[in-house]
Amino acid sequence: MTTPHHPQLAPDRNLALDLIRVTEAAAMASSRYMGLGDKNAADDAAVNAMRAVLSSIPMDGIVVIGEGEKDDAPMLFNGERIGDGTPPQVDIAVDPIDGTTLVALGRAGALAVIALSERGTMFDPGPCVYMEKVAVGPRGRGCISIKKSPTENLQALAEQLGQPVRDLIAVILDRDRHEVLVEEVREAGARVRLITDGDVAGAISTAWDASDGDILFGIGGTPEGVIAAAALKCLGGEIQGRLWPRDDAERAAALALDYDLDAVLLTDDLVGGDNCFFSATGITDGELLRGVRFHDHGAMTQSLVMRSLSGTVRKVDGFHRLDKLQQISSVAY
Repeated sequence: MTTPHHPQLAPDRNLALDLIRVTEAAAMASSRYMGLGDKNAADDAAVNAMRAVLSSIPMDGIVVIGEGEKDDAPMLFNGERIGDGTPPQVDIAVDPIDGTTLVALGRAGALAVIALSERGTMFDPGPCVYMEKVAVGPRGRGCISIKKSPTENLQALAEQLGQPVRDLIAVILDRDRHEVLVEEVREAGARVRLITDGDVAGAISTAWDASDGDILFGIGGTPEGVIAAAALKCLGGEIQGRLWPRDDAERAAALALDYDLDAVLLTDDLVGGDNCFFSATGITDGELLRGVRFHDHGAMTQSLVMRSLSGTVRKVDGFHRLDKLQQISSVAY
């Protein structure tokens, strides 16, 4: 008896493997400014490098999360068309440097980051630059709620993980606005890891076994929240957010555009569907990735690339011959 043959369909292209070139370029270009005290120069270098490589990728992309208001950049702005114009049609979220101050001061943990998803699936935060967030990794998925207090979320997470609250580590941006939050977390019995910048990396750390984070709390960038949602979707984690206008003018602008400021934004609200891509390359050394290292004949990078549809996560070490790259690229390495 002959067994019928059912040919397997080849998977469609993994755009994350194209995106790694984008974040590598941004990381190498911006790392030249590490510790020089000029975060604008570092950011400009990352933006220029990222834009140059993105233009060569076969895709029809629209920047939904760009440099925008906070950075006032002339490229990678919201609404910009990116790629060579051929399918697939995608939404793009960029953060050329997650942690510009970290690069300027030579501190640990800066990343070059990008995320893609299918057209129309990425949340556009409009005028709202900041959002309240809570995020966990795959083991904590389903037990958190941004409507609950930090204490209640810590207790729920501890119960789900089967360990005491005192074993948990909460990742929180070190900002004056978080003084009450930090105090509550401490009183609940959990430990606190304060980060100076880079809350995309902070969110990822809750889902990365080698990192010391169990839950992320606090108010941070809305663009970073959308990018973190793409990463956590790939890793099986969860993020919830709620828009946080900085002042009355921003609140009025959001309401005029019919944004519901009380709405809870779930992971799928921030990045819909299940075919998103994420890439990050270390600029400075951090717990997630090593930073760029320059040698006599080139540079070494370390990147994290992921796709939600397959659940594949890759950690990629790259060696780059800068003399060759300079001959074929407009990027100043």
